[in-house]
Amino acid sequence: MRALTVHPGVPGSARIEEIAEPHASAGSVLVKVLAVGVCGTDREIIEGSYGAAPAGEERLVLGHESLGRVLEAPPGAELAAGDLVVGIVRRPDPVPCACCAIGEWDMCRNGRYTERGIKALHGYCAERVRIEPEFVVSLPPHLDRIGVLVEPTSVVAKAWEQIERIGRRAAWFPRSVLVIGAGPIGLLAALLGVQRGLSVHVLDRVTSGPKPQLVRDLGATYHAGAVNEACPGVDIILECTGVGQLVFDAMRSTSPGGIVCLTGISSGQRLLEANIAALNRSLVLENDVVFGTVNANRRHYEEAVGALARADSAWLERLITRRAPLERWREAIDRGPEDVKTVIDLSPPPSPAPLSR
Repeated sequence: MRALTVHPGVPGSARIEEIAEPHASAGSVLVKVLAVGVCGTDREIIEGSYGAAPAGEERLVLGHESLGRVLEAPPGAELAAGDLVVGIVRRPDPVPCACCAIGEWDMCRNGRYTERGIKALHGYCAERVRIEPEFVVSLPPHLDRIGVLVEPTSVVAKAWEQIERIGRRAAWFPRSVLVIGAGPIGLLAALLGVQRGLSVHVLDRVTSGPKPQLVRDLGATYHAGAVNEACPGVDIILECTGVGQLVFDAMRSTSPGGIVCLTGISSGQRLLEANIAALNRSLVLENDVVFGTVNANRRHYEEAVGALARADSAWLERLITRRAPLERWREAIDRGPEDVKTVIDLSPPPSPAPLSR
C-alpha cells in the first residue's frame, strides 16, 4: 500500500512509497484512511526540523490529523465496519509518569511519550492503518467531510477546559475573548468561544482572503491592528501564533484576573526587548495567569467531536481551503496565501458512471 514517508532530520526526504500492510500488533482496529490534515508540524518534520522514526527504522510515516472508516474491529470494541473514526495522536510513556498512569498523557511529565506521525510511531498518512481500540474515537456520519478537523479541535477543546478550570479559582464571569491568529487553531478556538456565548474577537494581520469573512460569519469581530486595540481589557486571550511580540503584548492586555492561554510555539530565533519588571508587576497585582497548553487526551477528542457536530457544517467546510490527492501531496504541504487548512485526500475517486446504451 502507499504511504507518505520522511527520513526525520533529512530535509527534502519526503516521498510516497510502497510499504507493508500494517501489522496486527499495531492495533486490532483496521482503518481505511480517508483524509489527513496538514499543519505546521508536518511541514517542519518535512523540513528536517524534528521528528523521530520508530525504533530500528529509518523512515517515518507522516500524518497525525486523521479521518478514516473502520474495515475490521474486534468483538466488544463498540466499533463496527463502516464507522467513521479518527485516531488519537499521543500514546503514554512506558514508565509511566503520574499523569500517563491515569490517562492524562497530554500532560506527560518525563517526555517519554510517543506520537503517531511525529515521534517514534508511524502516522496516519497511509492507505490503511491499525489503531488500538482505546485510541479510536467515533464520529457521527454527517462529519464525513470535516472530521479531519477533530484533532486540531481537540487541542483547543483542551485549551478551553484549562481556561475554565483556572477561572474557577475565584468568582469569574468572563464576557470577552480575543483569539490571536486566524489559522485553523485560531478559528476553531473562536468557534468554541462563540459556542460558550462569549463576545469573540479575532486578530490577524491579513485584511483580505477568506479569514476575515470566516470570522464575521461565525458571529465574531475581526481585527487587523494591535493587540491592545483589538479588545482592550479582554477577559481571556488565546494566543495561537507563537509570535514573540504578540505573546508579550497579550500578557499586557487582559483585564484584572485575566487569563492568557498560549497555544502557538515560538521559533526562538528573534530577540525582543521587554520590560519584564513592569510585566511582572502587572501580572502579580492583577492576579493574572499565563499558561501554555499542547496536545490532547481522549476526552478532548470527544469534546471536539461534539463541538464540530453542533457547528455549521458549511462554515467548517470553508476552513478546508484545498484538498489534494495523495499522489499530489506537495500541493497540500505548500501552503498558499489564501489557504486556511489543507488536506491530503486518500479516498479513492468515485467510479465513473456506466455509459448508457
